Amino acid sequence: MELNSSTKLIPIIDKYPKVYEELYKLSPKVKKLKNPIARKMMAKKATLEMVSNMLKIPLEKLISTIQNAIEASGTAVSEKDRKGMLKKLLLDMHKGVDIEILKAQFKEAVGDISSYEIGKLEQQLIDDGYLDPKEISKLSDLHVDLFRDALDVKADYKTIPGHPIHTYLQENLEIANLIRKIRSAHESEKFDLFNKLGKINRHYARKENQLFPILEKNGISGPPQVMWAVHDEIRGLLKTDKIEIIELVLKKVEDMIYKEEHILFPMTLEIFKEQDWLSVQKGEEEIGFIFGIEPGDEWKPITASDVHKPLPSETPTTEKILNLDIGNLTLEQINIMLKTLPVDITFVNERDEVAYYSDSEDRIFPRSRGIIGRVVQKCHPPKSVHVVENILNKFKSGEKNDAEFWIQLDGKFIYIRYFAMREDDGKYIGTLEVSQELSRLRALEGERRLVQWDL
Repeated sequence: MELNSSTKLIPIIDKYPKVYEELYKLSPKVKKLKNPIARKMMAKKATLEMVSNMLKIPLEKLISTIQNAIEASGTAVSEKDRKGMLKKLLLDMHKGVDIEILKAQFKEAVGDISSYEIGKLEQQLIDDGYLDPKEISKLSDLHVDLFRDALDVKADYKTIPGHPIHTYLQENLEIANLIRKIRSAHESEKFDLFNKLGKINRHYARKENQLFPILEKNGISGPPQVMWAVHDEIRGLLKTDKIEIIELVLKKVEDMIYKEEHILFPMTLEIFKEQDWLSVQKGEEEIGFIFGIEPGDEWKPITASDVHKPLPSETPTTEKILNLDIGNLTLEQINIMLKTLPVDITFVNERDEVAYYSDSEDRIFPRSRGIIGRVVQKCHPPKSVHVVENILNKFKSGEKNDAEFWIQLDGKFIYIRYFAMREDDGKYIGTLEVSQELSRLRALEGERRLVQWDL
């Protein structure tokens, strides 16, 4: 390969991973070229001359280093062969081959991998029937361990205050700080600090409701299911009252931070478009943040609406009236009415897609805009998907018209009902979920015949 000052570096790195390894030895600054955000900005203009200036390496030395690395790499591995090697490594792992042997094979045959590649690879193995998400969940730590050296090198990315990933990272710093305090605390104080860790549920809920749906729309659904299963495992362990379990929980939370920062977040930065991040940002506050972290305001996404703002004449001015079976209401009245009802409502259409949820002030279960259009089975933890499927199947077949559950959660008594929605001829058009917190109602006694405002 002939190299000169105008040669683009990033395609070479993608084709010959050893080039990156050798450049990293010359200057750790080369990590910038693995930053998903930087790659998008620099892919077309990162010439060897530009990289030479950036890394403070003479152009001649840079070119000779790259040429030597290419020659040492031998024939470049084709994309097809590369995928085949990675696939074999993961399948061998699930067959029980020693992880250290596999790590050596990975380093020798492949050497480099992105978080996006890992996600696509796992998804392909699931789609092709080689692996089950539950099986991957059991071995998710080994998956990370196999690629850890490559992932460690790629974890250098920067975000701007206000960007959703920046907020996640700030929360992770607080989580890590709390873990250190728990470990160093006297035994008598450990549980008080440990109980504060339960707040990470919101951190996980934002991922489940905001990040996972967009990954699914981009063809990656298996890895989010695996991560969700680990979330639920951590949630269950956080309820422990056994002090000897605490260290196990802390380790699992730390491992989750690693998976977020080395796999999930880089993957989203590589896949998501600006409009996706705007959608994520809008839905974050509906679930909330933890440990006092508040998003900054420096990040300003540029969207199509900023470039093509509608003219004033394009804005609808007439109020739309909907004629109902009895009476009529404006769309605004209907929206306010649904939000005012003392219940949480979620509607799933006939295609099993979440089409609506009531944005009430005190929702029982967290929801955010990211779930709109998402298949409802993906909105539930993997362990409960079969329950959802059973209800929907019986509703669609006409065998059942309603289902009910009641649970106790965080001191609250929650009543959950599902109703099959049908047209007059019985045609199924969707399912309505209605949830209500009944603790206060169950405690009522006697009578109150007159209005009595609480002071």
